[in-house]
Amino acid sequence: MGADLQHTRNIGIMAHIDAGKTTLTERILYYTGISHRIGEVHDGNATMDWMVQEQERGITITSAATTCAWKDHRVNIIDTPGHVDFTVEVERSLRVLDGTIALFSAVDGVEPQSETVWKQAEKYGVPRIAFVNKMDRVGADFEQVIESIRSKLHPNPIAFQLPIGSEGGFSGVVDLIEMKAFVWEGETQLGEAFDVQEIPSVMSDDVSAAREALVDCLSEYDDSLVELFLEGQEIPSALLWAAARKAVLAGEIVPVFGGSAFKNKGVQPILDAVIHLLPSPLDVPPTQGVDPKDEDKVLERGPSEDEPFCALAFKVMTDPYMGTLTFLRVYSGSAEPGRSLLNPRTGKKERIGRLFQMHANKRDDVKVARAGDIVAAVGMKNTATGDTLCDTKHPISLESMTFPEPVISVALEPDTKSDEDKLTQALVKLSHEDPTFQVRTDEETGQTIVSGMGELHLEIITDRLVREFKVGCRVGRPQVSFRETIMNSSNGEGLFKRQTGGRGQFGHAKVRVEPNERGAGSEFVDAIKGGVIPREFIRPTAEGIMGALERGVLAGYRMVDVKVTLYDGSFHDVDSSEVAFKVAGSMALRDAAEKADPAILEPIMQVEVSTPEEYMGAVIGDLNSRRGSVNRMESRPGLQILTVDVPLQRMFGYATDLRSASQGRATFSMQFDHYAPVPSEVSQGIVQRVRGI
Repeated sequence: MGADLQHTRNIGIMAHIDAGKTTLTERILYYTGISHRIGEVHDGNATMDWMVQEQERGITITSAATTCAWKDHRVNIIDTPGHVDFTVEVERSLRVLDGTIALFSAVDGVEPQSETVWKQAEKYGVPRIAFVNKMDRVGADFEQVIESIRSKLHPNPIAFQLPIGSEGGFSGVVDLIEMKAFVWEGETQLGEAFDVQEIPSVMSDDVSAAREALVDCLSEYDDSLVELFLEGQEIPSALLWAAARKAVLAGEIVPVFGGSAFKNKGVQPILDAVIHLLPSPLDVPPTQGVDPKDEDKVLERGPSEDEPFCALAFKVMTDPYMGTLTFLRVYSGSAEPGRSLLNPRTGKKERIGRLFQMHANKRDDVKVARAGDIVAAVGMKNTATGDTLCDTKHPISLESMTFPEPVISVALEPDTKSDEDKLTQALVKLSHEDPTFQVRTDEETGQTIVSGMGELHLEIITDRLVREFKVGCRVGRPQVSFRETIMNSSNGEGLFKRQTGGRGQFGHAKVRVEPNERGAGSEFVDAIKGGVIPREFIRPTAEGIMGALERGVLAGYRMVDVKVTLYDGSFHDVDSSEVAFKVAGSMALRDAAEKADPAILEPIMQVEVSTPEEYMGAVIGDLNSRRGSVNRMESRPGLQILTVDVPLQRMFGYATDLRSASQGRATFSMQFDHYAPVPSEVSQGIVQRVRGI
């Protein structure tokens, strides 16, 4: 574990679902000697897809970490899911990674979830290299994918390789830096061996043009390249790699490589590119945080064992044998089992029981966790995803993570009385693991309501309840998580007055509500002047207001994107109390919201449908009937790609209907995009249903 930091890479593999992330990771593990056979996703024996649910469905659900060695470098890899329902796994992985390989299908190019994970990487400033996979598939088009990256994701994708052939004739790649052809002969050797050959003569013009474009681009980062190029001298490959590394670390270019992970072609060069181009922990700026006691004071921790210990808990996982495993990215210092660390969020100490280096769901004990390491710790009782763990004498609080709100809910009921307690305990563990999975009890029916990112997300949760936690339960029909908001500004007043002899209760608040920008969230503004409400009653009034936002005035859904200003009120010298002002704040908010044109919001999904041209009319007609709005149409050979905004509540059962409309030949993917007001006639129906009218 004590590898030199300069020779350490912490990388992720990210992409749209079914682009081949796990397949690529399996090859990397085989070629680096970690596994002695190549696991296949379609056979259900991929090392990194260790959950039963992953093996049955052939998809990645949970991000899995592993460590391997390549050319004297230690590479920590996290294989992330591609399905939008598990986007939290990508988010928390990218938060702690130094670089990533973005995978694209050579046939499909940039897909909806490709854009989502790309934005997540942008958010955390993670340098990327691109791998165009599936070059052996019918319809593979390397140039088209580069153009797709340029138009949708990044202005500067640069080919570092050109494919030799495509579809069934794909045999290898030309390396534009080394100016050699790498050719994989036959399928029998599992891709371990490949021939380094001269560039095929039929490709010389294409290679010359691509090499010139590459050198031209990299010359911006090293002036000596221009001189050598103009003088016609051979440019040392080391010089090109150094310039390319500088550009990648600055986020200014995206090097593009190609191959076919399933056919074992092109994997070793991408490993070389990871070493050459992606950052080590030393190349990343020092980690910044704040002093927990003074949040205006910015602190830094450099990637050194000499600095005080600092790590981020980026994932919590329930292990049937070890209890709770907490995954840590160590940014500075070192820690060993038995040591106590501070969790600034809770203010409590956490003691490390044991430390493990993870390999999917297998683990090896380690004696010490050092700067740059990704490890799992046992013994953390109160640590959640996004928490900082630091030296008790040198506290620091790193920036936590934000996660999207759930958009779909189902009711769960235990089968028997004995299942009731088991269900509660299991749901607590699962919600601790997954920040996008939320549990609440419906006040009116007493039912347990669980919410998540999509139908598949909740299906996996309920499957785990039965298999992993041995809980018998019944699942209700999926319900969309609506929200409420206001469309106009208004003033409201709340007066809470109880005189019952002796000391009474008195609280009086006046508020102004106005719409906030969509997606900006709700906020409270204190505009009290002259002490009309004493300072000690401002906080309880705000609590009452924010509490009232949890239950909207139309149908009881949570109110969002509302700015509430407390501007006036009054108090009683004897009878005023915190409780009275909390109630007054709640009453004022409801009074104002009822007069501010309240509206119901629904989750809108971005749906991408890929359909043969002859079914285009039927597909669009069906989407229109679901209140869909077509945003973009793109033509590919024999196919039309539609990007459509559709309300989530109209998408249940769409997979079956699409198969029927296209004789099984159309496919779709969808992801949450935004909340939008529902049409008035739909809104009336929702309100009547909720109120039982």
